[in-house]
Formats: sequence, structure tokens, C-alpha cells
Amino acid sequence: MWLKFRMYLLVAVLFAILYGVLVWLGSLTGIGNSITYLALALVFLGIQYLIGPILVGWTMGVKYVTEQQEPDLHRMVAELAQQANLPKPKVGISEMTIPNAFAFGRTQGDGRICVTRGILNILSRDELRAVLGHEMSHIKHRDMAIITLLSAIPMILHWIAFSFMWGFGDRRERNEFAVFIGIAAFLLYFITNLLVLYGSRIREYYADLGSTQLGSQPQYLATALYKLSQASVRPRVKEEMKKAESVKAFFISDPSRAAMEVREVTQIDRARDGIIGYDDLLDLRQKQVRIGFGSTLAELFVTHPNMVKRIKHLSDIIM
Repeated sequence: MWLKFRMYLLVAVLFAILYGVLVWLGSLTGIGNSITYLALALVFLGIQYLIGPILVGWTMGVKYVTEQQEPDLHRMVAELAQQANLPKPKVGISEMTIPNAFAFGRTQGDGRICVTRGILNILSRDELRAVLGHEMSHIKHRDMAIITLLSAIPMILHWIAFSFMWGFGDRRERNEFAVFIGIAAFLLYFITNLLVLYGSRIREYYADLGSTQLGSQPQYLATALYKLSQASVRPRVKEEMKKAESVKAFFISDPSRAAMEVREVTQIDRARDGIIGYDDLLDLRQKQVRIGFGSTLAELFVTHPNMVKRIKHLSDIIM
């Protein structure tokens, strides 16, 4: 409930900021300008919402598979959909070696759960089911629609900043007051962008919790996350990430941070066997984890939580 409350509070804060800015601009420059910004944002938001799934599938080279082609994968997705009380999503596979999984779609009825060939090669059945449960939870929580909606707010503020700082004809026509408004809007753009990233990290924690609520044991998801980081430091994966950089926010973990995550998660893996077991999580529950200042600072600017903090959260919900 605390995760859900934080997300609702974040939505309220972001829209309060947007409302305040539009009212302020309306009082300064006339309501027409504010309505124009809002209308443009809604148009682009609608386009992003409509074509987003197509772009994600195209970027990752997703091919949707039948039950005959991937019976085990379909079976797990069907079981999870039944437990989540959702229509069964489409099931897709990307032949990329990047070990990861992702979910997307416009609505709960339009859900798609996809995995890469890389993840199928390294996870056990229980670990894969935990990952699929995480992705099913994203669909259940309508995360795609929420993040798309929230991401429009920094976009509006960026347009406002650009318009006031550079959009009013030549330099003689731009007075200092307009530049001040532009700078203020740009600062708010930066702040709201950080808040949207924070919302993205909350939804990952929430989906981790959702995976356990759909029947997966926390140690399986923790181990899966650890294995994904270990496999993502391979040279070929790093090369493929250049193609997938624009959609990594949809992934269950961020491959671009894998090397740092492996170093930090090693402190939890007491046996050094590449597995975060039940006993590891029980031990983790009782102690503080060590996270460097650089990792703490870097987390502010990324879409996924710090891996150690994420596994720590899983240790708090282990039975």
C-alpha cells in the first residue's frame, strides 16, 4: 500500500506543478498560450500512446510466438494471467542476446509480454516465472499508461522553456521577463523529469512485489536479477545495447548499469555461486547494505532502482 500511495502522491504532485504553471502563464500572457501548450502536449501524448507499442516491438525485433512454438512460455504466461485476473497477453521473443524481459501495451487487454533469447538461455523455470510475474504486474498496474501520462509533464515544461527563451522572434523582441519565465520553466522541467524517473523506480519495486503476490518466491526473482546483471557485462550484450538504448526503461533491469550492479550485489552472494538464495535474503533482512555515494547519486537519473536496494526490498517481503 505504501508503494501505491507514493505513486498516487507523485501523480498528484506532478499535475499540481503543471496546473500551477499553466495558471501562472495564463495570468501573465493570456490563457490562449496555456491552452496551446496543453493541446500540443495532449496531441503528442496521444501519438506516443498509440504508436508506442509498435516502436518498442520494432526496436527489439519482437516476433510473437504460438503455443506450439513455445508451449512452456505460453503456459506460464497463461497461469500468471489467470492469477492476475487479466486477459492473456501476447507472447513474444526477441532474438537479441541481451538477457532481459519487458511488457508493454496500451491497455490491460492489449498487453504483450516479451523475453529475449538471452534470458531464456540463463534462467531456471522458477526464475523465469518470477520475471514473467514481474512483467504481468506491470500490465496489471497499467504502468505503460501511467508513465506515458507522467512523461508528458516535463515535455510541456520543456516546450514552455524553449518558447520563452528562444521562440519569441528576434532577440530584440525577447525581454528579460520572458527569459526569466523560460529559465523557471526549464528548472521545473529538470525537477519534474527527476520525479518521473522516481515514479519509474517505484513501479519497478511495485512490480517486484506483484511477482511475489502472483506466487513466485522472492529468492527466485532476486537470483534472476543477479544473473541478468552478470550476463549483461559480456561484450556482445554491450554492443547490442546500442540498438536497445531507447527502450531500456521497459526492461526488468538496466543492462547499462550491469558492471556496477554485479560488484555491489556480490556482497549479498555469500557463497559466491551466482545465486541469491533464501538464506541470503534472510541474512540481508537483518543488516544494512553498503551502497557507494556514486551509485546513490547515479540512481537519481535512471529508470531502475539500485539492484542492492531492490534485492533488500525483496528480503523484507520473504516469508
